Amino acid sequence: MKLILDTHILLWWWDDSPKLPQAARDLIADLDNQVFVSAVSITEIAVKKSIGRLEVDDDFAHGIEDDGFIELPLTAAHGGRLAQLPFIHRDPFDRMLIVQAQAEDAALVTVDDKVRQYDVKTLP
Repeated sequence: MKLILDTHILLWWWDDSPKLPQAARDLIADLDNQVFVSAVSITEIAVKKSIGRLEVDDDFAHGIEDDGFIELPLTAAHGGRLAQLPFIHRDPFDRMLIVQAQAEDAALVTVDDKVRQYDVKTLP
């Protein structure tokens, strides 16, 4: 199964946070799944780090490869889909992750209830 991790899920995975639902933890750890981390999430983490809203190591992005995740770039095709996405959720990073999951026929691993209101497969 193709999975795209929402940014909070990625951070909780890296922190081994108890906030990460066990079902999500199991999906991520399942070697039969392809786990993607979007460039959108890396950008969101970097922006939040730069304005002091998040503390992460400077080399945090290396964790993608270290964990065996696959980097997913944001393409023009992904960006073009944003124009058709209903404006239920105002967070631009989440909106970009939603269109990526739709375009890539992947499940978005998230606990964000606003994301779940879209026509996108979500887990857990």
